[in-house]
Amino acid sequence: MKSFHVAMESLHSPSKQRCIAAANKSSQRKKKRRRRKMKRLNATMRRLQVETNEIRKEQEIIRRGQREVREKFEAIHHECEQLRRETDLITKQSLNTQLRLGLMFQILRARESNDFNKAACLTQLLRELVAKQNNQ
Repeated sequence: MKSFHVAMESLHSPSKQRCIAAANKSSQRKKKRRRRKMKRLNATMRRLQVETNEIRKEQEIIRRGQREVREKFEAIHHECEQLRRETDLITKQSLNTQLRLGLMFQILRARESNDFNKAACLTQLLRELVAKQNNQ
């Protein structure tokens, strides 16, 4: 039994108690450090989440803007094609008008010079040209 009492007394010795107290303080310090680290980590995580959400919103705004620009570009491209077609049509109409005016002028010259055969041929040609253009 003495050995038990001796062991108990050795646990209650001041040096042992200091060691136990120091160990407790050390573990408390570690817990506090861990808590501080966790608080910092949580704060960093919250800040990162906020930044991520802001970036996500900005990216969505950019995507919307790109979509709008793409739609405007497509509308402008379509309008450009339509203008090109209209220009081609006007050019063809202008050429046809020039051709008809040329034939009419030749008809007038032929009539002035009393060349009625030539005038009749040119008139027939003009009629065929006008009919062809009306069919198109």
